[in-house]
Amino acid sequence: MTETTSMGADAATKVLQSADIQRVLACLPHRYPFLMVDRVEQIDADLSCIGIKNVTANEPHFQGHFPGNPVMPGVLIIEGMAQTAGVVCVLGKDNEKPSLVYFMTIDEAKFRRPVVPGDVLEYHMTRISRRRNMWWYRGEAKVRGELVAEAKVGAMIVENS
Repeated sequence: MTETTSMGADAATKVLQSADIQRVLACLPHRYPFLMVDRVEQIDADLSCIGIKNVTANEPHFQGHFPGNPVMPGVLIIEGMAQTAGVVCVLGKDNEKPSLVYFMTIDEAKFRRPVVPGDVLEYHMTRISRRRNMWWYRGEAKVRGELVAEAKVGAMIVENS
């Protein structure tokens, strides 16, 4: 993970720049084949970020969705959005206790075009709201700058005992 510090009007603000796969794995309990984000870039605290997923033909869901015409399931695109938001939620916490992120809500999900092997999927996440241990984000999934899916997702962090 790369970090920089920028000086604001009153105090220094910590801005995280990126989280590689090792940092993503440290933040999330998900593992292959259910890990839907490879890295997170352009992290601005818990306000916004871009998650990256390299879509490959050897992923198990393509065996049945659909044989001869592989299309990434929309629910996995939404899951990737939620995982990306989960990474920045965990990174943005003040304490160093291990945490678990639970997916709470999906609203206004729309799918615009299929995502296929070879695509690089970008999850553009922007925080809508935060209350105590709950966060809500608006996500746009893009391939080569084209919108392929969008949704609002909510998550809750609980301490892992």
